[in-house]
Amino acid sequence: MEILVVGAIIMFILIYNNTINKEKFFADNQKYLESLKEEDYQFLVYARYGEDVDVDQLYSKRITTAFITFLIVFALTLSGGNSTELINSQFFLNLVLSLVVATVVFKMPYMELKRYYKLHLHEIDVMLPYYLKSLEILIQHYTVPVAIGKSIGDAPDIFKPGLRKMIDRINSGDASVDPYMEFANTYPVRDSMRMMRLLYRLGIGSQEKKQERLMMFSKTVSSLQNKARETKYKERLGHMENQTMVMLVVTGVGVMLVILISMMMMF
Repeated sequence: MEILVVGAIIMFILIYNNTINKEKFFADNQKYLESLKEEDYQFLVYARYGEDVDVDQLYSKRITTAFITFLIVFALTLSGGNSTELINSQFFLNLVLSLVVATVVFKMPYMELKRYYKLHLHEIDVMLPYYLKSLEILIQHYTVPVAIGKSIGDAPDIFKPGLRKMIDRINSGDASVDPYMEFANTYPVRDSMRMMRLLYRLGIGSQEKKQERLMMFSKTVSSLQNKARETKYKERLGHMENQTMVMLVVTGVGVMLVILISMMMMF
C-alpha cells in the first residue's frame, strides 16, 4: 500500500514539474479523452471567451486538474489505510471517493460555463432583434445563406459559434429548416423559433414571395426591437427606483441615528 501512495505522489510531482509530457499523453489517449467532452462544451467556451480561445488547451487543463486531484485524494486516503491488506473494502471505498472528487473537479468548469450562459440569456434576448435587423439589410442584396455568412463578422460574439455552425450545415447541402431550428434551440430566447422559421422561408420560393416574406420579416423584427427597447427602459427604471429606495432608506436611518444620538446626549 505504501508503494501505491509513493507512486501517486511521484506521479503528481512529475506532472506538476512537466517531467511527463502531457501533450504526448493527450495525443496518445485523445480518442478516450474526447469521449468525456460534453457535446456543447466548445460552444459554451466560445460563448464565454470568444472564438480566439484554445478549446483543446482548456479541456486539457480540465483533464490534468481532475487527474492530479484524483492522485492527491487517493494518496491521502490510502495513507491512513491498513498496509497489511492490499485489497479490501477500504481500498475500494478510497478509490470510489477519489473518482467522485475528481469527477466533481472535472465537471466544475463545465457547470460554470453553463451557469454563465444561462445568466446571459437575457442579454441575448435583447441583442437578437438588433442582429436580425442588420441581417435584414443584407438579405435585401444577397441570398439568405450569403447574408448570414457576411453577417458573422459584425454579429455579437455570443452568436458567432451558432451562426458558423448553421452556415456550415447550410453550405454542406442541408436545405431543410433543421440548421435554423438548431440555432433557435441553441439560443432559446423570445421568438427565436418563429424568427428562424421566417428566415428559412426567406431563402426559398420566388423573388416575389421573397419580397412579401421580407416585409413580414421586417415588421416582426421591428416589433421585437420595440420590445427590446421597452425591456431596456423598464430595467433602467427599475434600477433607478432601487437606487432611490436605497437612498431613502439610508437617509431615514441616518436621520434616526442623529435623533437617537441627540436624545442620548440630552440625558
